Amino acid sequence: MKNNAGLGGIYGLAFIGALVYYLQHATTFWGVILGLFKAVFWPAMIMYRVLQLLKM
Repeated sequence: MKNNAGLGGIYGLAFIGALVYYLQHATTFWGVILGLFKAVFWPAMIMYRVLQLLKM
């Protein structure tokens, strides 16, 4: 069994960074809610695009 704990840490840092960024720019309640969703899915979208560019 492999230990992939390092990847969870990278995802966590990316999530926190995205959350701070999106919440700083939110001006309404719905902007905050949208920022939470964006922060959750942002790292996954970046990895999808990187793998797509690398043709993997």
